[in-house]
Amino acid sequence: MKRILFRLTATLIAFLLGGVIVYSLTKVGNETRGPITTLLDNTSAMVEKMEQKNIIEVRENRRIEHLGWLKAYRNDLNLLKNPTKILLGATDNHTKQGFEGILNLEDSIQTSFALMHIYSAWGDKSNQSFPEKQVHSILTTGSIPVITWEPWLSDFDSKAHPKLKSVENRDLNGLSDISYGDYDFYIETWAKKAANVKSPIFLRFGHEMNDAYRYPWGIHNNSATAFVAAWQHIHAIFKTAGANNVIWVYSPHPAYGFFKEFYPGDAYVDYVAVGALNYGTVASWSQWWNFEEIFGKYYPALSAFQKPIMIAELGCLVAGGDRKLWFKNALEDLPKRYPAVKAVLFFHYSVDKTVSDKSLNWYFIHDTASKIAVKKAIKDW
Repeated sequence: MKRILFRLTATLIAFLLGGVIVYSLTKVGNETRGPITTLLDNTSAMVEKMEQKNIIEVRENRRIEHLGWLKAYRNDLNLLKNPTKILLGATDNHTKQGFEGILNLEDSIQTSFALMHIYSAWGDKSNQSFPEKQVHSILTTGSIPVITWEPWLSDFDSKAHPKLKSVENRDLNGLSDISYGDYDFYIETWAKKAANVKSPIFLRFGHEMNDAYRYPWGIHNNSATAFVAAWQHIHAIFKTAGANNVIWVYSPHPAYGFFKEFYPGDAYVDYVAVGALNYGTVASWSQWWNFEEIFGKYYPALSAFQKPIMIAELGCLVAGGDRKLWFKNALEDLPKRYPAVKAVLFFHYSVDKTVSDKSLNWYFIHDTASKIAVKKAIKDW
């Protein structure tokens, strides 16, 4: 209560100060309009920044209270690997700038996400190193980070790493090169920073590796044996670095099979994950598939690993059917129908160009009917 009163008082003082400045400067006249305008703009920005900071702090404090039950999971990795309830989460295409999009979504469906999902690519650029700021922000708000870690090997600078293969040849058998140690300089640094976090981190490496069309680390460039070797090599580096806080998420594409062939082994995997995205009729290769067709029919094979299952990307487009009904059928009684599912993450991108040049919008925050369906389904859990 004292902190809230302090913030309200500070904001009020800022407003009063701004008013005094406005009144005083308007007396000066038109001759100094340029500097006056600049000063007024700066004052306004200062007040707005203070307001925003106060609002965010209040919001974070509220989230931490709502997620009080998650503290036990954050303090016990074994509990997190065997949760007694479904961990809800989401990703948003603006997470590089902040997590307001995810917070707005959870507010709209009246929940607090235990998990926040981000994507991190391999490479030499500053935004391809371990995402410390994002991870810290997620933990500060009371949630647990989920990181999809994408091995874009062509993003490493040839001059900085002359021992790597040429860029044009780097993806072919690239996973074997990982297992041979060619990228240890990157993995070791990443692992040490992950270990320094101390708190749990879900790590989803090389997702959809069994897809021959989408990613360079896919089956068209690499064998299943190479993927397993790369995974186990990375796992060993993390173990050496003391990154025992990492929860390993194996995530094949559900439609392309070979789940067992790519599976790194029980000792190296904590969760099995898949995406469940309904593209509707936006492309020639897609149609309106229901949740049973996208996920349900693969559930027996996925649950056979006897690991908790994560639906790492859950989403539905509008084109071709009734999105409200799709979400209802997907989420209604989900714990009873699919008891091995222990995490569900909404794929909530307003701009997605990963499968075509056409920009796809997965947002349902502005779709009242879909929001009601989602809210009711998860509340009934």
